[in-house]
Amino acid sequence: MYKACVFDLDGTLTDTLDSLIYSVNETMKEISLPAITDEQCRKYVGNGARVLIEKTLRASGDESLSHFDEAFAAYQRIFDKNCMYHVKPCQGIPELLDFLKSRGIRLGVLSNKPDRQAVHVVEDVFGKDVFDHIQGQIDGVPRKPDPTALLSMAERFGAAPSETLYVGDSEVDVATGKAAGMDTVLVLWGFRSREELKEAGASVMVESAEEISNIVREQEEKNG
Repeated sequence: MYKACVFDLDGTLTDTLDSLIYSVNETMKEISLPAITDEQCRKYVGNGARVLIEKTLRASGDESLSHFDEAFAAYQRIFDKNCMYHVKPCQGIPELLDFLKSRGIRLGVLSNKPDRQAVHVVEDVFGKDVFDHIQGQIDGVPRKPDPTALLSMAERFGAAPSETLYVGDSEVDVATGKAAGMDTVLVLWGFRSREELKEAGASVMVESAEEISNIVREQEEKNG
């Protein structure tokens, strides 16, 4: 039986692609480099802001990353102001969270988004009393797919890895869940396709939030 459920944020709990595209391309405009496409941005997210800016710069012609410091500073400032731009919860997620809480399951968010923005987005979209802990990228803590932060969150909740369900939407989340030894569900409404997730080694993929509720019910019946 699951005691905890930890979610990735971007593309899993919330539709945040517009906020990322807008902030990235405002950054490129500020440093006089070409914008990237929506599809490029979708592929570049998932490994944190630094990787996003590195990939964007290379796509915009700066192969040597000579503009990195300037671009990263600009992106941090721009995204801090626009991290809620067009952001909304993914379909079925509020109902899923209510279901999990009704089961007494502790809820967490672990994101490679900078911690300040991760907390801001989650609390703005879902309120301050839904999740038991929210954590974004923090200096000194390795980012996903390193499992350190995920295992630490499960421990905080008093849950063993086998008692924790991890939910994400990218190859980073596939690797994170496997490294932590947790049951891992990949959602198909996020930033990666079914084919990309299969290639990354995903074994459980869902098309709706209700399917996650069913997985939890099946686990309860199995251990009932």
